[in-house]
Formats: sequence, structure tokens, C-alpha cells
Amino acid sequence: MQPVNVGLLGMGTVGGGTVSVLTGNAREIARRAGRGIRIAHAAARAYDPQSISGLDRIGRITDDAFAVVENPEIDIVIELIGGYSPAKELVLEAIGHGKHVVTANKALIALHGNEIFAAARERGVMVAFEAAVAGGIPIIKALREGLAANHIEWIAGIINGTGNYILTEMRDKGRDFADALAEAQSFGYAEADPTFDVDGIDAAHKLTILGSLAFGIPLQFDKTYTEGISKIEAQDVVHAEKFGYYIKHLGVTRRSDAGIEMRVHPTLIPRRRLIANVDGVMNAVLVKGDAVGPTLYYGAGAGAMPTASAVVADVVDVTRALTTDPNNRVPHLAFQPDELSDIPVLSMEEVETAYYLRVTALDQPGVMANIAGILGSEGISIEAIQQKEPEEGDTHVPLIMLTHLVREGHMNQAISRIEALESVKGEVVRIRVEHLAG
Repeated sequence: MQPVNVGLLGMGTVGGGTVSVLTGNAREIARRAGRGIRIAHAAARAYDPQSISGLDRIGRITDDAFAVVENPEIDIVIELIGGYSPAKELVLEAIGHGKHVVTANKALIALHGNEIFAAARERGVMVAFEAAVAGGIPIIKALREGLAANHIEWIAGIINGTGNYILTEMRDKGRDFADALAEAQSFGYAEADPTFDVDGIDAAHKLTILGSLAFGIPLQFDKTYTEGISKIEAQDVVHAEKFGYYIKHLGVTRRSDAGIEMRVHPTLIPRRRLIANVDGVMNAVLVKGDAVGPTLYYGAGAGAMPTASAVVADVVDVTRALTTDPNNRVPHLAFQPDELSDIPVLSMEEVETAYYLRVTALDQPGVMANIAGILGSEGISIEAIQQKEPEEGDTHVPLIMLTHLVREGHMNQAISRIEALESVKGEVVRIRVEHLAG
């Protein structure tokens, strides 16, 4: 049988890893796919030939990406350029030419996936995107296939390695955020501009995809609540641990009677939970299904070879299904296109969760009573409270509280009232709490 011809767009970190995996494991991949897979045409404006093995086995290398997608000999296009443009134009052009697409581009899928999948259905081709979420962890396949018998109840994921590394350093070594970020940048874990990672945008792209796969709703990145970790202080990490929690930058999507929660934010997790002990740059996704119960997926969320592993797995899947009737393939978003639901995505104010609060208040009688009175009047009950002794000369002390479940809108009102008190200094620090009970 003739080999499948692949066109590769981009030979950076992941693209170079994909070349190495496809060429280095060619025999094993052919055994699994049922036929050979070769890179017939690749496009890259710049690449390091010394760091990529197997370059000599690529049919042709050019700097013109559109020449690859227009090449009539190409069966599958692998898009590893990243970003929104020209990635979107190239993917749609490839689909228009009747080519299947494999991509690791979470931003592209999260923002433009609905349009791309519609175009693919019209042309009868596949778009595979396993590498777009959690690198080498096969979480897309798990949701689309392995857990297809379940009503998914919720997903909670550590899906950005940079943020996880920073929080791990803050906890284990007592560093502040800026120092931990600087080290992450020196090791290459964080970009010179770390905004996408530390502000939660990268994780929100991934959570948008997971939420659609879990609940059969269209991709809706604009409705995903996003909060970063730059305001987390070393003292919050210490206080959380004293209460029995670790702080993680978590993506959470949950089905409720009112709608679907989609949120990324710093979160206190009981330290006895397995996912709370996922450290460094590693990723983990915890999925709760009604039949299977909780299942945990752990591994490298980034890097050349782990991500290339997911890219090549998608190429193998597409190769296996090349002759399959398009109507009988695994749907892009796990549910048949005409079965996607219009269940609303909840605003953050409608979400219920517990909270960690840190209030800097005057060290004098009656202050705690005033704060507790405000919380009580908003229907917020306190689970635990801790007050630190003041340092010599300090007039204000931190009050640390854990609350029971409350709607975010009520908490917002309470925080506004607390911050308005003359006895309270600065802003109230608020971190959400998730117990993730199976």
C-alpha cells in the first residue's frame, strides 16, 4: 500500500520533535497505522538542522506554507505554526483542498474551532487536535472515546506547566512570585512575555476545548472566566498549607442544573488529593464521570517529544480512518454535530464555590465582629479562621478565613463592603477552594 504523504507546517520545537518521532519510529508507526507515513513536503522560515534528526528523510523543505497545503500529493497537513494567523488561513485552505488536518494549536481551536470543524464536515475531512491540550497526555481521546459511555460531571485540570512550576517553587522554597517567574524564564519554561501562562489565557484556551468535549456544547472561549496567579503572595501559600491545602492554577468545568461552569483561577485543593501533588511543569486532568467515577490523567504537558507524541498519534488515527465514511468517524467535539447543546455557560457571579479570604485589618476589638457580620448578612458562613499575631509596631494584622459554599455574586458584594470599612487596609485577597471529592 502506498504511504500516506504528510505536509508539515513549522519546524520549531514541536515541529522538530514531530520530524524526529515520525522518522525515528517509522517502522513501529507503520505497523500501527497499517501503512507507511512520510513527510513529503515541509515548510519553515527558520529551523535548526543540528537539533532535528531525520531531516534527510523529508521529501522537500520550503519556506512557503501555502505551497504545502496546495500540493496535490499531500494527504494530511500538520499545522505547528501556532497563533491565530496565518494558521487559520492555512488550515481552512488545506480543508478546502480536501486534506485532513492535525494541529497542536489550542488558541486556534478555542477561538475558531467551530468554523474549522464546520468546514471540515462539509468537505468530509478530519481535524485532529490531541496535542492542543496537555501535551503528551491523551485527554482528548479519553473524552471522545474512552469515556463516551459517561455523563461527565466535572473536569479539573492543571493544564499549564509554567504556572504550576511557579506555584510549586513558591510552596517548596518560600519564593515570591517574581523570583519564581524569573527562574522559570531562565530555564525556558516561561516566555520573555509570560502573559499567556501566568494570566491563565493558555489554560483558558485548553479548558474551552475540554468543556466542549465534556458537555457537547460549542466552543465558547469568550465565556471562560480567566484569572491569573500574579497576585498570589508567599504568605497565602503558607496560610493555605496550614489549613491543609495547596494552591494550584486550576481549570474547572462543571455541569450544574443552571448551566456549565467554565473557569480558570488560583484554587486551594486539599493536599491529600492526588492532583494537589502534581508539581513542577507537569500537567494533570481529573475527570469525574457518572459511571466510571473519578479518573486522573498525568504527564508532560509540553516539550518537543511529548507534544510530538500526541501529534503523531493523531496522524496515525487519521491514517487508519482515511477510507472511513465521514459520517461514521469520531466527531470532532465528541458529540454528533447536530446533537450539540445550547446549555448556557454560567457567568462567574452565578458559580458556587468555597473561598479563602485574607483581610488586612486593624488589630483592635470589634473588627472581626464587623467583618463576620458582613459575611453573615450576605449568607456566607465561616468554616475556619486564623489571626496572626502583629509584628512589633504593626497596627494591622492579616485575618485568614475559609468559607463554606457561596455564590460568587454574594461574595463580591461582601468583599466590597469589607473593603469599605475604615478598619480594613487595602484589597481583600480571595482564592477559590475546590475539594474535588470523587
